[in-house]
Amino acid sequence: MSHTQQAASSRSSGHTRIVLVLGLAAMVVSMMQTLVVPILGMIQSDLKASTASVSWVTTATLLSAAVFTPLLGRFGDQHGKKPTLVGVLVVMIAGSVLAATTTSLTWLIVGRVMQGAATAIFPLALSVLREEIEPEKLHGAMALVSGTLAFGSGLALVGAGLLTQGSHPDYHRPFWLAVVLAVVALVGVLITVPASRTKTGGRTDWLGALTLGALLVLLLLPISQGHEWGWTSGRTLGTFAGAVVMAGVWVFTENRVEEPMVDMKMFVHRPVLFTNLAGLLLGFAMFTQFIGVSYLVQMPEKLVGYGFGASVLAASVVYLLPTTLVSLVGAQFGGVLVRRLGARVTLAAGACFGVLGFTWLTAAHDTSASVISAGMLIGLAISFGYASMPALIVAGVPAHQTGIANGINSISRSVGSAVASAVITSLLASKSVPLPAGMPALPRESQFTLSFAIAGGAFVLVAVVALVGLKAAHAPRTPVVRKAVTPETTELASAGSETTPV
Repeated sequence: MSHTQQAASSRSSGHTRIVLVLGLAAMVVSMMQTLVVPILGMIQSDLKASTASVSWVTTATLLSAAVFTPLLGRFGDQHGKKPTLVGVLVVMIAGSVLAATTTSLTWLIVGRVMQGAATAIFPLALSVLREEIEPEKLHGAMALVSGTLAFGSGLALVGAGLLTQGSHPDYHRPFWLAVVLAVVALVGVLITVPASRTKTGGRTDWLGALTLGALLVLLLLPISQGHEWGWTSGRTLGTFAGAVVMAGVWVFTENRVEEPMVDMKMFVHRPVLFTNLAGLLLGFAMFTQFIGVSYLVQMPEKLVGYGFGASVLAASVVYLLPTTLVSLVGAQFGGVLVRRLGARVTLAAGACFGVLGFTWLTAAHDTSASVISAGMLIGLAISFGYASMPALIVAGVPAHQTGIANGINSISRSVGSAVASAVITSLLASKSVPLPAGMPALPRESQFTLSFAIAGGAFVLVAVVALVGLKAAHAPRTPVVRKAVTPETTELASAGSETTPV
């Protein structure tokens, strides 16, 4: 083997390790979102908390992710991806250790806030890939890392179910799993990920971060707590109104500061705007499948006339794990389709699988085979969506805005998941089966049917976004900066203006 071939083989091997490490880090991120779903009842019982209080275990992570993801994504672009990645992972490990050792609901929520900051790892990982991976392999690498998000969400459900089995279940165990995986990811990042070759530098837009954080908190808080507060209560309507006001304040701020965290022109650029809309709809559909199927299969058929009476563990392993496995495998095919057909076509193809899967769930959810098969189609849809959206974002923004743009896309999916949680929970609670006094209310089957139909409608809208909204997508025009021409500046200019067909 010649020296050139050896060098090429070494670079390829190094890039493979980078992709695998970043995929592991992204998987840990997604696990934080669903890790507590199977153990919320256990936490409520052990800590003797109310339903409203324990719901903050999930809400706190969502709000933390909304605040820190865009800030840290931009910070990584400015000051280096690797140190930012390391810092975020250290914070997440500390939060996971706190959650795994505390017996206080307050400190558990603090730990979950620290875990939420880890959501910034995903856009940072994509920024690293854009900098390190050759253009011809970039889509496949992004698809693999993106595919681990859906896999991690399902793995967390399964892991939490397995770790809390037995005669003495302990809700702390799943958090220790998070600690172990995060430590492995941290070691991998320290050893494998190279230091950033390009940094934009500049000031951190703290005012923009503060106003965007306030906007997202005011928006997500009533979405996640509306079913507890009441959708027409003064608190819910007031926070929604506050979100509208803060949106205006944020836009005004970003248009006035010299170095804004979010370039408003980038934010409303057609590919970015419609990709974020697709992300919101995809997040809604994915979480609807997780919640809807999990609850449906646990319904006692003898009492309500439908369901399979599955345990929490069976719901995760038998009915949801196939979806996550298909998502992981499908991400590889999604990357191939993005390279050969384009991200827009791949997104539309995934949406069609999603429509088919939810149509199947809507029409026939009376057998385990139907529920599992439909879920696998939905998993394929999710993987294609996750594979295509980073490619659309990368094609729509200059290299130095990759982190913040993908951060906002991550938030759009989180908002979609929060909306799904609120909508589906409210739908299932709105109509219940008549049961003897003293028994907990259980939803009518029609409410599950309606939930699946709505999620199918969300995938129809994703197809419309892909085929119509993104049809006119084009590569961004990067402003030309007049500088002395040197080999170094020429290389940086080329890196900043590279585009990808969509």
